[in-house]
Amino acid sequence: MHLIEKAEEDNLTIITEFILLGFGNLPELQLLLFLVFLVIYIVTMSGNIFIVSLVVADQHLHTPMYYFLGNLSCLETCYISTILPRLLASLLTGDRTISVSGCFAQFYCFGSLAATECYLLAAISYDRYLVICKPLRYAALMTGRLCIQLAVGSWISGFLTCVITMCFMLQLTFCGPSEIDLFLCDFSPMLKLSHAGVMITLVSFILVSINAPCPFLLTVTSYVCIIATMLRIPSTTGRKKVFSTCSSHLIVITVFYGTLMTAYLLPKINTLKALNKVFSVFYTVLTPMLNPLIYSLRNKEVKEALRKVIR
Repeated sequence: MHLIEKAEEDNLTIITEFILLGFGNLPELQLLLFLVFLVIYIVTMSGNIFIVSLVVADQHLHTPMYYFLGNLSCLETCYISTILPRLLASLLTGDRTISVSGCFAQFYCFGSLAATECYLLAAISYDRYLVICKPLRYAALMTGRLCIQLAVGSWISGFLTCVITMCFMLQLTFCGPSEIDLFLCDFSPMLKLSHAGVMITLVSFILVSINAPCPFLLTVTSYVCIIATMLRIPSTTGRKKVFSTCSSHLIVITVFYGTLMTAYLLPKINTLKALNKVFSVFYTVLTPMLNPLIYSLRNKEVKEALRKVIR
């Protein structure tokens, strides 16, 4: 009887830290991966800070589109900073442990910023919809006040939905195992390691599921209207001009949502774990780096502002 009680007590031992396995199965590549991710971090921070500075400094970029782009770049610097410093430290030192409270903090920051990015991308798509589908009424519809409301609403929506999710997730207990086969604390692996009741699991899953599909549907709706308007333009030149207006944003949306959905919808089986990590790297690390490059290389106004700065 005593042995049974002791076994039950051992089984209920609450774990206080997780092990983020990350890329620990590639010991010979740790230094190389550290250098690669360090370069990505420096390029991402420099590119996004530069975009924000350019938008603030150049009067010609004081438009709704660049106001949202400045918000997006500001978000990207915070977004990648919740993930890469911890990953770089683990690659350099080999210490892959993280406290449960630290894991919750990382998940909250990462989840809130990812949700905010979804809403900001939806706000930009709405702006593109007004430019293309309502050109004569654009100035009257997309006022400075509406811009601020959309941007602030995006930030509040992203962080508020994650606060509610966290209230439910903080009720979880973790009794082992403690290994997360990823390089960051994400919703699904944490829930998998918890001893959660059906209700907590269901509510948490619903709240997390709301964050991406709602803004995604708004974005898709905007682009359906844009494409419908574009197809009604008789000339090829006119259609190309319309497409160039939203091509940068469309590329960013495709990369972000494409990799995000693939990472979450990919079957969680052993043979696909490596592929899952690759797609996770795309939407958490590479997308923030690509965004400023896409917007600056494919945008005439940003190129012109850049030339002025260089002069």
